[in-house]
Amino acid sequence: MIAAKLRPGDEVRVVSPAISLGFIAEDQKRIARERLEGLGLRCSFSTNAEFMDRFDSSPVDARVSDLHEAFADPGVRGMLTTLGGYNSNQVLSYLDYDLIRENPKVFCGFSDITALATAIHARTGLVTYSGPHFSTFGMKRGIEYTTEYFELCLMREEPFEVAPADHWSDDPWYEDQENRDFVPNPGYEVIHEGEAEGRLLGGHLGTFCLLFGTSFMPDFSGTVLLLEDDEEAQPYHFDRELQSLVQQHGFDGVRGIVFGRFQRASNMDLETLTAIVEGKRELDGIPVVANASFGHTTPGFTFPIGGYGRLRAAGEDAELRIVEN
Repeated sequence: MIAAKLRPGDEVRVVSPAISLGFIAEDQKRIARERLEGLGLRCSFSTNAEFMDRFDSSPVDARVSDLHEAFADPGVRGMLTTLGGYNSNQVLSYLDYDLIRENPKVFCGFSDITALATAIHARTGLVTYSGPHFSTFGMKRGIEYTTEYFELCLMREEPFEVAPADHWSDDPWYEDQENRDFVPNPGYEVIHEGEAEGRLLGGHLGTFCLLFGTSFMPDFSGTVLLLEDDEEAQPYHFDRELQSLVQQHGFDGVRGIVFGRFQRASNMDLETLTAIVEGKRELDGIPVVANASFGHTTPGFTFPIGGYGRLRAAGEDAELRIVEN
C-alpha cells in the first residue's frame, strides 16, 4: 500500500515521536519551513511537538496522540518527523494500526525513526520512507541532493536511479551553518558483486535491531536491505549488530545489502567493513555495496521502506534503482 504522493499545496504535519521540536533552534525551524514552502508544501505542527521533558522528548501518550491526530486528519497528506533520538520504539505498542491502515499517508524520517517507520510498514503494509527530518531542511548549505531525492521519492510517481552525491560531510552543521566541511565523494564501493531486486527494508541498523523478536519486524523474504549507523557504533559494535541481523529467522530471504556512508568518528573504513562482511557466511553469494549517500552523513537520498528496488554491483561499479515507491 502506497500513499498518494505529496503535491504542491498539500499540508505536511511535523510530529515529534522521538526528540522534541523544542530542541531545534528557531532559525533552523524557520529555514526548514521556508524550504518546504519552496516545494509548495504547507507545514503544520502537532499539538505536543514542542513539549520537552528530561529526555528532550514528551510523554508516550502525547506522542501517540499526535500521531493518531495526524493520520486521522483528512487535511494532512504527509508527516515529517522532527528529529531522531532514542525512544520512538516506546510508542509502538500503543498505536492504532487500523487507523493508520485506513488513512494511508506519507511518513518520513530516519535514524531512531527507523523503528517507527518499520513497525508501521510491518503492521499495516503501508510504505513509509527513510529520509530527511523536518530539521534536516533547516540546513543552509549542502542540502540540494537531499531535496532532489526527497522530491523524486515523495512527490513524483516515476522510478528513479540513485546516483551518489558528488560530496559528503558529517560536520555539526547545526552549530555553524556558514563554515562547512565538504569532502569529494568517490561513490559506491563494491564489496560483493551480483544483482538483486526486491522489497526495500532498513534504515539505522542499531534501531532496526530493537525490533528483533517483536511483532513489529517485517518478513525478510525477497528483500534488499539498506543499512546505516551513526558515530556511536564503533566497528565492534557494528559487527555484532550485523551478526545479530544475519542470525534472524528468515534472513536467508535477503537478496542484497547496501550500506550507507559511515561518519568519521565511527572509525569504520572500507577495509574494516569488508573484513566484517567477509566474516559472515550468510552474506556469501549476495551483492553488498558500501558508501551509499544516506544515513548520518549529509547529503542523503530518501528511499521507501516496503517499496521495490534493484541493485547491480559489478567490478568497481554499482547501480541502485528505486522501481516502486
